[in-house]
Amino acid sequence: MTLQATVEDGVARLVLNHPPLNILTRDILASLRQELANLATDSSLRVVLFSAEGKHFSAGADVGEHLPPDCERLIPEFLETVTAVDAFPLPIIAAVQGRCLGAGFELIQVADIVIAETNAQFGQPEIFLGVLPPAACALLPDRCARTAAAEIVFTGDALSASEAARIGLVRRVVPDDQLESVTSELSARIARHSAAALRAAKRALRCGEVGRRGEALAAAERIYLEELMNTEDAEEGLRAFLEKRQPAWRHR
Repeated sequence: MTLQATVEDGVARLVLNHPPLNILTRDILASLRQELANLATDSSLRVVLFSAEGKHFSAGADVGEHLPPDCERLIPEFLETVTAVDAFPLPIIAAVQGRCLGAGFELIQVADIVIAETNAQFGQPEIFLGVLPPAACALLPDRCARTAAAEIVFTGDALSASEAARIGLVRRVVPDDQLESVTSELSARIARHSAAALRAAKRALRCGEVGRRGEALAAAERIYLEELMNTEDAEEGLRAFLEKRQPAWRHR
């Protein structure tokens, strides 16, 4: 199974299990949307803990699925998945180790609380491939300072866990052998409370974000599919990555 789901004592555990890099294929994204839809109807559920097996949380989406014509399905489906995580009616905690890049990073940007191991790295490397991270472009300016968001997207460089915490993308950084215990303890603290109260609290926390974020995600999708993917450099960058060579930019 590439996505495992269990529920115990009001805590749902969603675990990516597609090592070594937990690449997010369209099938895995569809499974994640379905599991979230199922969990949303569980009246006794109080919190979701989202984690991954192996050394890395996720290196992102399948680059091959970014190429035309597959991108016309991947991008809407990925943004639908981001929206499903964002709109989930109960708290979501993300537990991150190792690399958390590309689409993996974008997914945890809509988690309510992110706990990271000391060795975790976060980044949006899409610019190296001649493309952009649509969800991050919509989400990061709300999640951190606009200038920090710009640096993350424009450079593609990775952030350490401590830097991600400094700019507000990570709530807490913990030693590499304590991620499971810390996130389990936090999940249990939240699960002590009323599911009805937690649902209401999450709706209240999101009051100022819902419409604005939806519009930003829709705009980013249009820019990606209608503008970016009509450039020569987008396809060149993606093919160069798959062919393990340096891209030859034509700047158009």
